[in-house]
Amino acid sequence: MSEPLVKIQSLSKRFDTPGGFLKKRRSMLAVRDVSLSIARGDIVGVVGESGCGKSTLARLVLRLIEPTEGAVCFEGADLTQLSRSELRKMRQRMAMVFQDPYSSLDPRYRVADALAEPFVVQGQRVPHGRIDALMEKVGLPASLTQSYPHQLSGGQRQRVGIARALALNPDFIVLDEPTASLDVSIQAQIVSLIQELQRNLDLTYLFISHDLGLVRYFCNRIVVMYLGAVVEELPDPGAAPRHPYTRALMASTFAPNPNARQEATELTGEIPSGFDLPRGCAFAGRCPNVTAKCRETVPVLSRGPHPVACFHPIQG
Repeated sequence: MSEPLVKIQSLSKRFDTPGGFLKKRRSMLAVRDVSLSIARGDIVGVVGESGCGKSTLARLVLRLIEPTEGAVCFEGADLTQLSRSELRKMRQRMAMVFQDPYSSLDPRYRVADALAEPFVVQGQRVPHGRIDALMEKVGLPASLTQSYPHQLSGGQRQRVGIARALALNPDFIVLDEPTASLDVSIQAQIVSLIQELQRNLDLTYLFISHDLGLVRYFCNRIVVMYLGAVVEELPDPGAAPRHPYTRALMASTFAPNPNARQEATELTGEIPSGFDLPRGCAFAGRCPNVTAKCRETVPVLSRGPHPVACFHPIQG
């Protein structure tokens, strides 16, 4: 079996709040012991509610922020151990598309400057005709290269963001909620574009989203996160959920009967604070299948083709 393109090993990220007068210093594990392998050509989706740690994971994978523990290997090279110059060179082969296309583009730069920026960072000259070719790849006219971000629509700005990610011909792209800030009418166009690019350029994607319906449509494998930890890995989009949390997410997205949908997603209790996680399973306070063991012991993600972190996984 060939080595995965990306291998995430026991990755964790802790954020600390500063202490002060009458204020206690607090810590939160935003990402908790995440391990994941991504093969070349895969489209792996990471899904979960807001605050589950998926965007933090996205930045950790590209080492845009430093992990507290763990490793991220790209074709066997541990990114966390590379020097700044080694990391900069490696980043030619990976890129990120951000959620908000406006804030990710410098308002002082014209589109042409934004697309040239990756070459500048790498100390390279922009190949002749490359900017226009990038615009063509994402379905934008070359005339827009002299425009500023505020002169573009949201969909056009996101296409520029995608074009910038493609500038150095990467193998691996992390897409962090690439359609979340767009109108519904534009979302489908962007999804279609990134699908087409993946097929034509043989790209590997890590696709971050809160929309399980979109992830099931777009990805060939799905990772479900809850309060910083992976609770289930679906081996394919059609796989039946084994974790109660995944089942609730799916029911709320797909149940055709509104009454059944409301019943299926009714979860008791409140989401725990990331600063004060419960002793056992983080989902125990909301789970309909909770037992005493769940409240005392943290479940470990199982091995096998359909991993799940649950003492009482759904059968069948």
